[in-house]
Amino acid sequence: MLKGFLTVGSWTMLSRVLGLVRDQLLAALMGAGPMQDAYQVAFRLPNLFRRLFGEGAFNAAFVPLFSGLLAKEGPEVARGFAREALGVLLFWLLCLTLLGELFMPQVIRGIAPGFGANYPLAVSLGRITFPYVLLICAAALVSGVLNGLEKFGVAAAAYVLFNVVGIAAILFLTPHVKSVAHAAAWGITVSGVLQLGVLMIASHRAGMGLGLPRPRLTPRMRLLMRRMLPGLIGSGITQLNLGVDTIIGTLLPAGSVSLMYFADRVNQLPLGVLGAAAATTMLPVLTRQVQTNDMVAAHRTQNSAIEFALALTLPASLALMVLSVPILGTLFGYGAFTPRDVVLSAQSLTGYAFGLPFFVLIKVLAPGFFARGDMSTPVRIGMATLAVNLCLNLALMRPLQHVGPPLATSLASMINALTLMVVLLRRGYLQPDRIMLSRLLRMGLASVAMAAVLALISHTLLSGLGRWHGLERIAGLLLLVTVGMTVYAALLQLLGIFDIRRLASKLKRRLQRRRDDTPAADTPS
Repeated sequence: MLKGFLTVGSWTMLSRVLGLVRDQLLAALMGAGPMQDAYQVAFRLPNLFRRLFGEGAFNAAFVPLFSGLLAKEGPEVARGFAREALGVLLFWLLCLTLLGELFMPQVIRGIAPGFGANYPLAVSLGRITFPYVLLICAAALVSGVLNGLEKFGVAAAAYVLFNVVGIAAILFLTPHVKSVAHAAAWGITVSGVLQLGVLMIASHRAGMGLGLPRPRLTPRMRLLMRRMLPGLIGSGITQLNLGVDTIIGTLLPAGSVSLMYFADRVNQLPLGVLGAAAATTMLPVLTRQVQTNDMVAAHRTQNSAIEFALALTLPASLALMVLSVPILGTLFGYGAFTPRDVVLSAQSLTGYAFGLPFFVLIKVLAPGFFARGDMSTPVRIGMATLAVNLCLNLALMRPLQHVGPPLATSLASMINALTLMVVLLRRGYLQPDRIMLSRLLRMGLASVAMAAVLALISHTLLSGLGRWHGLERIAGLLLLVTVGMTVYAALLQLLGIFDIRRLASKLKRRLQRRRDDTPAADTPS
């Protein structure tokens, strides 16, 4: 599982870094204003469906069933099931896409009730981006097939195309369309075509060619749908909470949606890398262990996933809060994105960063239910959390403005994660041991100490941030990141959480084994 975790995490990290480059272009060319708000709302709609339906509920229901069939009945039966699922999914998504295109004005009114003059632009951009729903949700199914085969690398690498195509569209398509926003919108849809194509080819090469099957409601499809429908809320509650943020943001002063978007993009770097990697690699492994009734291994997998996730999200959360201004200033503080925008967006980032460990814990804890075919419990918890989030948003939006929705989402996610944990403990699905609890406590102490060091150093650097130029800002931020990583790693070593020398020795032995296993080249005569 750790190997898969690192594989998915590495590709996701590359995708997030390229995503930051894409967002830098959007910030520099559009700033935080009405056009940016319209584009972000148009993008949020297909992105919400992608995370909620494609990556969330569908994968949560599909991967355990596919992995179970693969383990018990073999690849041909699993392939037939995947073909049936793709046929039903494509039919449903085609209907959804046609309805979305037809009723896009009403949809934009619903998700952006505060838009005035931005409304026609948001509708136009929404119609360009909405076909991405069909393409990327189908791609998520094919990724689920590859993940079920434990071929995590190809599935994770395909999503890099989204940002590569997006960057190219902004740079080269902008002169040929109405605006930067239109170029970026076309980049989204074109990237969906390429991602689906790459994944279909990879699936075919893995012996799981799916083709374009006719939709049929077989008994297995009915079972999939029964498991999937409640998971639309249970698995995607974080995305629903972010959707509430967007609706509330359109009721705040112009630019609020953009300020929260860029803050969330920074927060998504560790969230996407760690949360997606943990959930993606954990679900098929945990499902196989539950199916074979190996409960000792299942508990060990769940505990290890929690440790992996919190080992990096705890320091990341505190570092993002302490360094929010230099991070936003270095990444986006250019062109139309003013110093005032930097400070305001940094305040939103602080609100999101508080909930980062809880966002990732939800990703790690939910598979404990999904692997056992239980979709209803996360749904009930999710519904309650969504209601809490809405109430918190309404309570905090006026006094805290652009900080209110991020903080409300973080608090709601904290309640969600803690509730999932309590239920798992009561049912015996989660059994933390003393070693795990001791390690988590020491990780927390190391994270707090690291944050204190960063706060002391950054206080001096912040006073000159406004006068610094690009390279100076980058150098300053790299210094802070390097110091933070070094201090945290040293504290982990000092507190006995891991041994750097043992880790280096293991890596050295692994590299030596690979060299020994590599056949020598033939010597020419």
